[in-house]
Amino acid sequence: MSSEVADVLRLLTVRRETLAVAESLTGGLVAAEITAVPGASRAFRGSVTAYATELKRELLGVDGTLLAAHGAVHPQVAAQMAAGVRRALGADWGIATTGVAGPDAQDGQPVGTVFVAVDGPGDPDSGDGGGRKVSSLRLNGDRAEIRMESVRSVLALLLQELAGEQSGNERAQDTEQNGGT
Repeated sequence: MSSEVADVLRLLTVRRETLAVAESLTGGLVAAEITAVPGASRAFRGSVTAYATELKRELLGVDGTLLAAHGAVHPQVAAQMAAGVRRALGADWGIATTGVAGPDAQDGQPVGTVFVAVDGPGDPDSGDGGGRKVSSLRLNGDRAEIRMESVRSVLALLLQELAGEQSGNERAQDTEQNGGT
């Protein structure tokens, strides 16, 4: 995973852009992966680990009505977390993770349900690679495996967005992945 993180940081540094992270089920693992790479401070602004649902609303600006209606495990919650951390920490890009690592279901969602999101500069409808992107994941494995696959997935989504914007390629479609074996 460190080469993927290094690629993300390299692209952000070349572009003189910054990154902020909002985490729930990953509990700081995304930020730990990023800061393990030497020179991360050139692009990484910081992170918010909003494990409790009310912190998603209070610190990241996630809509309280959305949280009340659907709970914290929802694609729009992930999107709003990414936008909220980007805004709160003054970054060009925000990424977020929310989901159910187990051992029990949460908010009516089974273990392994994860949403990862990227929020970046630009208009999502213009084809410029900016804006908002959410991926829905259905992951297998134990709690640790689900959390690590969530980290890998959100970083891969960001790398895909950065590389797509860099090359002008078509933006990737939402994916459904199945991790673990």
